Amino acid sequence: MPLPLVYNLESVRARWPTTIVAVLGIAGTVGVFVAMLALARGFRAALVASGSPQNAMIRRAGATAEMDSVVTLEQLRALEDAQEVRHGPSGPLVSPEVVVIAALPLKASGTDANVQVRGLTPRALDVHDSVRVVEGRFFRPGLFELVVGSSATRSYAGLGLGDTLELGGSRWTVVGVFDAGGSAFDSEIWCDADLLNATYQRPKAIFQTVTLRLRAPAELEALKRRIASDPRMRVQAERETDYYEKSALMMTTLIQGLGMLVAAVMGVGAVFAALNTMYSAVAERSREVATLRALGFGGGSIVLSFSVEALLIALCGGLVGCVAVLPINGLTTSTLNFQTFSHLAFAFRITPPLLALGLAFALLMGLAGGVPPAIRAARLPVAVALRDL
Repeated sequence: MPLPLVYNLESVRARWPTTIVAVLGIAGTVGVFVAMLALARGFRAALVASGSPQNAMIRRAGATAEMDSVVTLEQLRALEDAQEVRHGPSGPLVSPEVVVIAALPLKASGTDANVQVRGLTPRALDVHDSVRVVEGRFFRPGLFELVVGSSATRSYAGLGLGDTLELGGSRWTVVGVFDAGGSAFDSEIWCDADLLNATYQRPKAIFQTVTLRLRAPAELEALKRRIASDPRMRVQAERETDYYEKSALMMTTLIQGLGMLVAAVMGVGAVFAALNTMYSAVAERSREVATLRALGFGGGSIVLSFSVEALLIALCGGLVGCVAVLPINGLTTSTLNFQTFSHLAFAFRITPPLLALGLAFALLMGLAGGVPPAIRAARLPVAVALRDL
């Protein structure tokens, strides 16, 4: 017959100083664990949100990123004529894009950081339809005008609406601010593609990538076959979401690896705190345990009772840790995107599955810290303990 739960609750209350130590140790570990996973989840979400399953990204064959890709005007025209491309009122929904990196001072520190500058045509808003101009207006073709992502205007100095800055030896004016729903585009600066090429002394009508809107997501395979059969098209087609998913892989793996390492080190400390708490409870309750055994409670019931007590402590620690880390949800931070070598702003994303994972981690620590003392309690010599009563 198992011991009643109220016995464990009363035991935890009676030994509250040591219990609090174990709870705080587990809470700190769970908080760090969830925060690191939320950091990785936020970075991945910012990049993946930049893509659309209805869009295809065209890059030079063999190119792994936008920066090492080249698409020519001839290839662009062939893509605009492809049957798989959707057409809008102004023509095929195709966005040729130029990408460069510029150094601008951060507001927080004043030190220079890399920002990604993307040269586009006005048709880009039809292709990247998640982007909305929220202040000012979009740039006019042929003018040295910029529109700035909402995260970029908060992060970099001199990117406010109406500000003028120098890029590549030319003077540009910020005429608008756009919002891309928290995606990587929010950390970028957009301008006219031809002027950006000329400013950085690049060949005219040469682009890094072409993003196009498919008539249907399933048309991607047909587009790939068309590209493969055309000798002019030495390019590769990839779904836009897949490209950004792969771009996020290295950084998210690094963040998660570091997070797991830190959580593992802290977890060892938390387990020892739980072990100390439970072994102390066993030492203080030896006669109590012997009495329970004499009353007919078997060794299995004792093990179960002490294990439940450890899990209760771990659950409390897990809940405290999860609640403590909730305020960072949505908090914006930034880091270097190793794929583009530019600064990327993103927000922590704490989701219910992450919180559930944190609680599971807490219970695992509680189990590791509670089972050995529980087994010791069940093996206490009953006769010796009862002689002291």
